[in-house]
This record gives sequence, C-alpha cells and structure tokens, in this order.
Amino acid sequence: MDLSLHRLKLLRELERRGTVTAAAQALNYTVSAVSQQLSLLERDAGTILFEKRGRRMVLTEAGVVLAEHAEEILAAVDRARDAMEEARGGVAATLTAGVWASVSTGLLPTALKILEAEHPGIEVRTKELAPEETAGAVRDGDLDFSFVIDYSNYPMPWDPQLTRQVIAVEQMHAALPPGSHDGTPMLLKDLAEQPWILSGPRSHFGCAVRMAAHAVGFDPKIRHEVGEQTTALAMVAAGLGVTLVSDLGLHLRPDNITIAPLDDQFFRTVSVAHRTTGEVRASLQLVIAAVVAAAKELGLDDGTFA
Repeated sequence: MDLSLHRLKLLRELERRGTVTAAAQALNYTVSAVSQQLSLLERDAGTILFEKRGRRMVLTEAGVVLAEHAEEILAAVDRARDAMEEARGGVAATLTAGVWASVSTGLLPTALKILEAEHPGIEVRTKELAPEETAGAVRDGDLDFSFVIDYSNYPMPWDPQLTRQVIAVEQMHAALPPGSHDGTPMLLKDLAEQPWILSGPRSHFGCAVRMAAHAVGFDPKIRHEVGEQTTALAMVAAGLGVTLVSDLGLHLRPDNITIAPLDDQFFRTVSVAHRTTGEVRASLQLVIAAVVAAAKELGLDDGTFA
C-alpha cells in the first residue's frame, strides 16, 4: 500500500472539518479536486474509506483508522523535517506566518530586516488572516506560526496544542478627528458621548472595546461599523467619529488625526503562537528572536508587567 502524504493531509482535514467543502476551503482547493484526490486515496488504500449520508461524505471505520494514523504520519514527517533542519544548523528554511494589517505594516518589516541581516537563509512567507483565525490555522498545520492578540479584558481561548511567546504589550490610544483634542492622555469614559467607528461585536477587537466601555459605564454609540482599521482611521480623519488604535496600528493612521493615549488599564498583548512540540525548530527560534528584537527596536513594551 503506497499512500501519498498529500492525500493523507486531505483525509486529515476531512476528518477534522467534517465536510469536503470545508476541507477544500481550508486548503484553498476546489471541492472537485479534493474529491478526486480522496477517491485516489481510497484506491491506494484498497478498501472503502468513505460513504455517502445524504449530501455528506463521512468516514467509514477504516477511514477513521487511517485518519488517526495520518495524524501520526504527518507529525512524524514534521519531526523529521525539524531534525534535518537542526542538522543543518537551522540556517536554511521557509516558514509561513499568519499576520494581520498592523503587524504587517508596524512590526514585520523591521523583524524581517533583522532576520535577513543575521540569518539570510531563513525565508518567512506571510498569509493575512483575521486575528481570530490565525491560531486555528497554526493548529491545523496551515501555518508554521502566527501572531495572535489578547486584550486585557478579553483573552482569546487558548488551545493546549499551541505554545505562545509574548512579544509586546501595546498601549491603546483614542483616535479623534483633527483639531478635536490636544493629544494629552484621556480616559475611555471621556468618549462616552462621541459617535464611534468600530468593528462588529463578533470581532475580537470590537468585542473587547465594547466590554471596556461597558466596564466604565457606557455603551459606545456606533455610528459606523467597519471591518478594517485603516477604514476606521480614514473615517476618523474625515470627522465622522472616534475609534481606538493600538501602538502598532499607529503606523496606519492618517497624518491629520489626533491621537491621545488612554489612561485606562486597557491594553493588548501580541504573541507568537506555534504548535507545541518537544523541541522548537531552530529556524522558528531564530525568527521569534528577530521579532522580539524588532519589538524592542520599535520601543514596544516587552510584556513583563502583563
């Protein structure tokens, strides 16, 4: 029996996600391509792995057994890759990272410059995702590592299959229309009567801000609900309302808006998440070190008080 690692990965995704459509979306394939490859896997295995139940394809008992072994096989391949990398000294590797806008513009360029200068054989590729999605993509093997955030009042649920290292703690700032404030520190409750520009309540950021406002006695008057921080800041510049922005998000602000640090104990922690293994691969350790160095170079807090 000659089994393709690629097809075993598809089987693992089907077992995890429950449908061919979800597995295809997770791996950026078409549904027909996944179905074809799973049919070939069934042929290679020489036994029935799937059966139709209504419109869904479910695993047979043999399929479940193979999926369990696929998890072990793919983990062993990862360990072999890490061992080979260690034998080479960790100086040549390609890693894929999950990022979002403020990390891509505010932290990553400095980190990659440091990495290029010190370890030019390590290449980091990025995939932009919503902050809420990055940890899951690491857990599922789609990414080698990701940047994740936790707000002081709203930490993300954590997966024991993942390990995280704090990179920085970001202060939160009020972003106000041009000329509306002198830029001195202020309290979140001072914004209670202002019209707000904010992401939806299902987003991590939108939920955390609403919770922080509620804790000091008000519910934000949401005038404009937007998904992108750059959009929110552009609308602030146009005088349409206020929002909050973190240290890294300041790189996205228009020049003419007013920024005032918040005196409230409301902050967010930026961490790097990777799969929990016995030994962190050498290249990943070097990438994390470069990110930590970049955060320090940018003057971000190292998280010792968080």
